[in-house]
Amino acid sequence: MPGFTQERDDSTYPPDTFGTSGRRIRVLSGHDVALVNGPVFLVGLFYAVSPWVLGFARTHHDLAVHDLVVGSAICLLAGGFTVAPERMTGLSGALGVTGLWMAVSPWVVGHAPGRATAVGGVVLGVLALMLGLVSAVLVRQANRVP
Repeated sequence: MPGFTQERDDSTYPPDTFGTSGRRIRVLSGHDVALVNGPVFLVGLFYAVSPWVLGFARTHHDLAVHDLVVGSAICLLAGGFTVAPERMTGLSGALGVTGLWMAVSPWVVGHAPGRATAVGGVVLGVLALMLGLVSAVLVRQANRVP
């Protein structure tokens, strides 16, 4: 109708009490998705398939299942960091802890691991640890109030 302006109902848009809108913008702009999350996904993917690529799936079956599960979990973390970084900020440190576990797991899960098993676990674990630290630093910088 002419001369009639429809006002929006403020109850449908709750006030931003905790400043989540500004925080979300800072996290999304500060967390460089292309720089960190792509390599995290690739590390998880290679860790998941490494028993078959490096050829120890038949001799160390328990370790092969372990690597598949942990690698898949890292791929899921990378997907979460990409899709919803504002909700996944607390889990960036979990990637570093997972990297430490990946580095020692050939000796904890597998018994007398071979050279390829040990080197693969340590190298990918150190990469995951470094990427986790970088991700945690980027998230901390993004969450810092300007």
